[in-house]
Amino acid sequence: MRSMWKGAISFGLVMIPIKLYAATEQKDIAFRQVHREDGGRIRFRRVCSIDGQEVPYEDVAKGYELPTGEMVVLTDEDLAELPLPTTRSIEVLHFLPAEQLDPILLNRSYFVEPEAAGSRAYVLLRDSLERSGKVALALVALRQRESLATLRTRDGLLVLETLLWPDEVRTPDFPFLEDDIEVRSQELKMAASLIESMTVDFDPDEFHDNYREALQELVNAKVEGREVVQPESPAEAAEPTSLADALKASLAAARGSGAGAGGATESEDSEKESGSPRRRTSASRSRAASAKEPASEDGQPAAKGDAAAKGSRTRRRAS
Repeated sequence: MRSMWKGAISFGLVMIPIKLYAATEQKDIAFRQVHREDGGRIRFRRVCSIDGQEVPYEDVAKGYELPTGEMVVLTDEDLAELPLPTTRSIEVLHFLPAEQLDPILLNRSYFVEPEAAGSRAYVLLRDSLERSGKVALALVALRQRESLATLRTRDGLLVLETLLWPDEVRTPDFPFLEDDIEVRSQELKMAASLIESMTVDFDPDEFHDNYREALQELVNAKVEGREVVQPESPAEAAEPTSLADALKASLAAARGSGAGAGGATESEDSEKESGSPRRRTSASRSRAASAKEPASEDGQPAAKGDAAAKGSRTRRRAS
């Protein structure tokens, strides 16, 4: 990996020289815009909208457009005069429990490597953070932009995670938040059961980008001049008619093979919830058996042989 930033962590009076490396990378398949007819690459030129002339890169500046349409031009020299005290330092402000950090603020992650001269201080900060269970809140400027950031430990390294500023998080404004929507207790119970049945330890290696894999297969097939095999789409299940039906169907699907291995069935669960499981007593079983057997003329259950003989006599009379 190539470092993308060099500076120092300012930790009280301690300075730790470090390098930053991008911790993540996109695995998207890159495409270029081309001419459909001959595959020629599409080129873009920087052209001035006023004189129509192509503008060299060194003559390109930043412009801020006013509501009136006028443009305020800012050059690199103008931006260089702005105060950025954290240009080459990660200034630790204070420490906080990790659970106080809202994940929506997380932006980008960077691995932090110490320079040889700062290894001891680096390990001291890393181990102290790990033992405390806290993260460090810091200020850092990357690519001419100052950001809040956190320092935390991961697999023996310090990881810097830049944060969004609070005013960069939008405020949700959705009408349903003002509605008084009632959820029945039975639905809550089923939803809780569904969550419990679907709860497993997270292993990111179990998941794959199916779309990217299919796209790569398409590209490879084009290169090799072979046909692309289109996988069959799974059969679509019938749409549930209510929220309760959807929850029941989801529970049944989640249990799946678990029911065959001794898991409770839906009827058993409903009996447990109602607290009154249905049991057939020996008397009820006897009455049910008697009802299935044909009765004799004296009201007693007829033997199978008597019933068969009576059926034979009826058939002879009919003939």
